[in-house]
Amino acid sequence: MTASRSSALKAEGLRKSFGDKVVLDGIDLDIAQGSVYALLGPNGAGKTTTVHILSTVLGADGGRAEVAGFDIAREPEAVRAVIGVTGQFSAVDNLLTGTENLLLMADLHHLDRRQGRWLSEQLLERFDLVQAAGQMVATYSGGMRRRLDLAMTLVGRPEVIFLDEPTTGLDPRSRRTTWQTVRDLVADGVTILLTTQYLDEADELADRIGVLDGGRLVAEGTPDELKRRVPGGHARLQFRHLDDLDAAASALGQATRDGEALTLDVPTDGSPQSLKYLLDRLDQESLTVDSFTVHTPDLDDVFFALTGHPHQQNEASP
Repeated sequence: MTASRSSALKAEGLRKSFGDKVVLDGIDLDIAQGSVYALLGPNGAGKTTTVHILSTVLGADGGRAEVAGFDIAREPEAVRAVIGVTGQFSAVDNLLTGTENLLLMADLHHLDRRQGRWLSEQLLERFDLVQAAGQMVATYSGGMRRRLDLAMTLVGRPEVIFLDEPTTGLDPRSRRTTWQTVRDLVADGVTILLTTQYLDEADELADRIGVLDGGRLVAEGTPDELKRRVPGGHARLQFRHLDDLDAAASALGQATRDGEALTLDVPTDGSPQSLKYLLDRLDQESLTVDSFTVHTPDLDDVFFALTGHPHQQNEASP
């Protein structure tokens, strides 16, 4: 297996078991450079295990994977040199200041003192931590700690970043700030593999989503592609006159009619082809629609339909 130039991460047939428990049962991934890929799944689906294997924390029982062109089994040190990992819990030292945490990380990356201090100042400014730079991290809020954790991840200038539930426990404002940081990183060409318990976060950030269940990748696609796989999507037509509503209901066949609201809900998968067909039918019947809206299932519906489980939090680390 050779990762293509446009692929930042490729995996084929990854397998992992803990005793008799099969956690990963042969998953394939192909993540484009400069994109966000989100892994979703119920408890025990294998999301965190996947991150641990791809970041060389755990060894796989079978299969292969490459990160930035380096084989995770044969070249683990090279992989670690090009990745950053932000786990579910902030890896910061509470007894050090924000600046000291960043300088410590710079030392671990063997940067000279001058370069390390310059980079620390740049990251403190980028993550809006300049005023708190001299304070002990123990005094930081949850959002500030998470921003510092992300800043420390960037000291090594990683090409690929693994974000394992990066916004768990953050308030809405801090979550939004973290989202913008992710967008900025991707704009700079960084590739991000994200696990999250917030489906709106995956919908907001991910270019592609993989749904894990029982150790298998049961679905993959863009957020819109996954939503179209779930029944329940419809186009809502609003009419001004009851006669138009009746005529449309007769012409379109299977639809849900609301005579009081003068609306007609027509089943559709939301694809351009299906919407074009619907509009063409209305045009053929010379029917005038007052308003037209498309309603598609959200990722909660997708999650339940594909896994058979209601949305819940990620599995604990093995």
